[in-house]
Amino acid sequence: MSTSAAALPGREAAAETGKMAVVPPPKPPKRAASALGDVVFFNLTRAFALIALLTLAGIIVSLVYAAWPALVKYGVPFLWTSDWNPPAEKFGALIPIYGTLVTSAIALVIAVPVSFGIALFLTELSPAWLRRPLGTAIELLAAIPSIVYGMWGLLVFSPIFANYVQPALSSTLGKVPLVGRLFDGPPIGIGLLCAGIILAIMIIPFIASVMRDVFEVTPAMLKESAYGVGATTWEVVWNVVLPYTKVGVVGGIMLGLGRALGETMAVTFVIGNTNFLDSASLFAPGNSITSALANEFGEAGPGLHTAALIELGLILFVITFIVLAVSKLMLMQLAKGEGRKS
Repeated sequence: MSTSAAALPGREAAAETGKMAVVPPPKPPKRAASALGDVVFFNLTRAFALIALLTLAGIIVSLVYAAWPALVKYGVPFLWTSDWNPPAEKFGALIPIYGTLVTSAIALVIAVPVSFGIALFLTELSPAWLRRPLGTAIELLAAIPSIVYGMWGLLVFSPIFANYVQPALSSTLGKVPLVGRLFDGPPIGIGLLCAGIILAIMIIPFIASVMRDVFEVTPAMLKESAYGVGATTWEVVWNVVLPYTKVGVVGGIMLGLGRALGETMAVTFVIGNTNFLDSASLFAPGNSITSALANEFGEAGPGLHTAALIELGLILFVITFIVLAVSKLMLMQLAKGEGRKS
């Protein structure tokens, strides 16, 4: 009785003042509109992915179709034939393939350690006042057009390279058995080694920028823990940063390799553009797939000459695909190794 009596005056007071609290029922969620948005988003993204796949398939089909006369006539020996004589309709891809692989390998051998050092300095060792301007300057190198690199390499770098660097290499490494064959010959400046160095200068900004970005995403707690137990900077980078960011590092290297494989104008200026390669010397002029396409495609007549050039483009596509597949397999092996260690 006391409880109901106490409650009645409260109800009467609330009724008199008109302040009775009324809670509205919850509105049902708009599931129809949300489901429609999900369907549209899913189909739109799937269409974009299909467009990419269809574009890739279209490129492959068009390359095979245009190169079919050369594929039928020369067959698989086209890959290891060194003759390239358009008037006689004798074509072989050995020298362009060799030039492409050698110059790209030289570029990676030079660019990867330099890029690693740049990224390590920017993320671990550089003072704060120098980090931003130095990083911006390195990124600006990536914005320089390739034709500017080629002109600079031909007019400025190759004379210096012929007068000072090549004689020094010949007098030192040229005296080493077996290795000396790579540094034999007259110092003419342009050639495979010059083209590889120019490519290295071009791809360093790409690899260094990617490495710097992935190094920066390493959790600070991991690095500070390693420093706390007495690890040096090199031990932190080798044992903490690189294992944590190996996928991004490999991706940056593959990005640089793709740029080196596909570079055209800079290589055309400094490689020498000759289809005669009778020496293993890196000083000798040569040719690459991209430089051969740049030099001859505009003047090639219809028929086997054009088909052979397009087959070179197809070979470059296959080389790029193989490089990408090898990088994926390497990452899978690294992941399996981590699983066994754990």
